[in-house]
Amino acid sequence: MSHHPDSTRLNKAISDNGYCSRRQADQLITQGVVTINDQVAQLGDRVMPGDVIKINGALLSAPSEDVYIMLNKPVGITCTTDLSIEGNVVDFIKHPQRIFHVGRLDKPSEGLLLMTNNGDIVNKILRAGNLHEKEYIVYVDRPISENFLKRMRTGIPILDTVTKPCRVERISRMSFKIILVQGLNRQIRRMCEYLEYDVVRLNRVRLMHLHLGDLPLGQWRDLTQKEVNDLKATIADSDNSPFADHDAD
Repeated sequence: MSHHPDSTRLNKAISDNGYCSRRQADQLITQGVVTINDQVAQLGDRVMPGDVIKINGALLSAPSEDVYIMLNKPVGITCTTDLSIEGNVVDFIKHPQRIFHVGRLDKPSEGLLLMTNNGDIVNKILRAGNLHEKEYIVYVDRPISENFLKRMRTGIPILDTVTKPCRVERISRMSFKIILVQGLNRQIRRMCEYLEYDVVRLNRVRLMHLHLGDLPLGQWRDLTQKEVNDLKATIADSDNSPFADHDAD
């Protein structure tokens, strides 16, 4: 079936706008709350530039400039867009655009969190597989042994699976650096607990090619144009179908 070259799938138009993910858009369409030019939309509908899309009667505004923010998340801030949760990251940043986090950092973890209003890019990053490297500095409650490093590198049984081999280096007597590409729920804490170590502090210092650098705790900045270009280049081949992912803190 041929489509007008300028037409876009409705769910993509809603997701590109930054309103929600494609999957969530499909749910809204199924619920009958999305209209195109005041006609109730159906799944699979396509829209043309100039079509008026409304959700629950409210106009889907024209997509604004893409926002890409790096936050140095403090301990105690929760990665959620649910504004009823105290200490949620959206209220913490107070950005004029509607932005959401890419992956997540647990409430007791700190460090680099990427936020954006570009719904499409979120799934692409989470699906970027081996390119989606996350680097953490971890402080534990007792001296690190060679056996601990070796076990952490080769794989630990948690959550009914075994963690993938990963890069682990000792930094000091009680701290180490770990680079992961997978993101099991509370992965690093669970790995350490399995070896009878407690995580005292967990700090994400890098996501893919984005480095936290000297960004002060609790502060955020827009990504540079080069960082955005590199990000888009890295994930250019990544699939953007929906994907459930936790980050590994």
